[in-house]
Amino acid sequence: MSALLSIQDLKVAFRMGRVDGQMQRQLAVKGVSFDVPENSTVALVGESGSGKSVTAMSVLNLLPSNAERSGRILFQGRDLLQAGVHELQALRGKDIACVFQDPMSSLNPVFDVATQIGEPLIKHMGMTRRQARVRAEELLHEVGIPEPKRRLSAYPHEMSGGQQQRVMIAVALACSPKLLIADEPTTALDVTIQRQVMELLARLKQSHQMSLLFISHDLGVVGEISDHVVVMRHGQVREAAPVAQIFSAPQDAYTQALLACRPSLAENPARLMVIDDHIAGRAAAASAVAKDPNAPVVLEARGLRKSFWLKQGLFGRREFPAVKGVNFQLRKGHTLGVVGESGSGKTTMGLTLLRLHEQTSGTMGGEVLFDGRDLLRMGGADWQQMRRRIQVVFQNPYASLNPRFTIGQTLREPMEIHGIGKDGAEREARALALLQRVGLDESAMAKYPHEFSGGQRQRIAIARCLTLQPEVLVLDEAVSALDVSVQAQVLNLLKDLQDEFGLSYIFISHDLAVVRFIADEVLVMQNGDVVEQAATETLIAAPRQDYTRRLLGAVPRGYHGRVA
Repeated sequence: MSALLSIQDLKVAFRMGRVDGQMQRQLAVKGVSFDVPENSTVALVGESGSGKSVTAMSVLNLLPSNAERSGRILFQGRDLLQAGVHELQALRGKDIACVFQDPMSSLNPVFDVATQIGEPLIKHMGMTRRQARVRAEELLHEVGIPEPKRRLSAYPHEMSGGQQQRVMIAVALACSPKLLIADEPTTALDVTIQRQVMELLARLKQSHQMSLLFISHDLGVVGEISDHVVVMRHGQVREAAPVAQIFSAPQDAYTQALLACRPSLAENPARLMVIDDHIAGRAAAASAVAKDPNAPVVLEARGLRKSFWLKQGLFGRREFPAVKGVNFQLRKGHTLGVVGESGSGKTTMGLTLLRLHEQTSGTMGGEVLFDGRDLLRMGGADWQQMRRRIQVVFQNPYASLNPRFTIGQTLREPMEIHGIGKDGAEREARALALLQRVGLDESAMAKYPHEFSGGQRQRIAIARCLTLQPEVLVLDEAVSALDVSVQAQVLNLLKDLQDEFGLSYIFISHDLAVVRFIADEVLVMQNGDVVEQAATETLIAAPRQDYTRRLLGAVPRGYHGRVA
């Protein structure tokens, strides 16, 4: 099979500025070589910082201006490293198209869907606006958008995450490209939408007779869609082989570690393997700390409801019920997993518990009992004191840490507000001890959030919560944005902290494999209702509801769950 794209000894360095008159360069890609055959799917896999996205974005030179490339990138025999700006512009969107991870930052918020799909059709295919609109409607239908004619006039913010990603795919497919580069296109999506997008990409690849370069950190996803896998670490190719061989007989220790560290529905270890432990041959813990089934109840929800006001007409409004009477009990030292698709109400439920929704946004009802008192009706100093005891860790540590505060300031501030520690020295010592407890050293205290990786920032966010000595943590998709190896580290850390401090968790996630590892009980939500609630092992082994079975069926299973 002939190669549509051939990357040969690619090196990419970034100029980092001058030190003592000498230009400093950081080598991100170190001699990478692989081929993408015609009508095939090749996956680039690796952790954050492995160089996989830099490699893929080098194809069309979608890199910052301080990047320097060398080697050869042959597309249909043409070396794209030697191509000029106009030649690359003619290729982009026509012969080679891209789909990125976050459609909200890729789609233009001020243009409607028809305009954005029509742009490449007008530029590359010479269509009129009327012709482009007709073709845009056909493309929306092809990627599975309901009521495509009506959706042409919609703006990105009026669509769900899955629909936005489908629009991005429609834009990419507009000119029938020969190569589609998909950079983490399903990472931010819940498992059922992820499954739909993967099936869509596989179907479109066949119908359009195109090749797909699929970038991901998750071998479970990659195994279901790719023909060939290239595993990268620290800017180098560690292993390249057909997908069946990668899953049945991986040769490199790093590939084996990537496969081992992901949570699974098939088995539930007491502790997840992490990359370095696996490579060093260190075994994971054999048994977990037993939970007390009769531990005291620390938090109880009774008929919890939350609605939002939605605009209707010029002056009218209507009430939209987002959470419809949720009931649960959370015991000391236990974890309640809350799962469901996007829009199921799981995050709204978690934020309502913490009263993080404005009262004017819509009505709240029911009871949230903590120490026998209803949090929803508490005010003044009493509520301020309770807020210290219930903390939240959000999905995006990039947005939840103040970029202008050093890590030391970030950790000391909540202690100062709540009067924890008799003086600054004691608070400093406590902040440092917590940083070390989450795996960071003293040097982190003087640094800013942008100097840390995503996994390190999430550890800092957890340490910030612990400064207040809370009893309950609400974790809202706290590991979904992390690659699998860092995710394993954070999940192990959460279990360790729970065992050490007796913490109780409400763990909100769309990933049932992750929930199985960390939760003792699972609450399944759909359209604001609890449709199933059971002990984790019971729910995984014998789900009662079709919706739960569909969520379980959508969890990526690697090569054995192939959609292609």
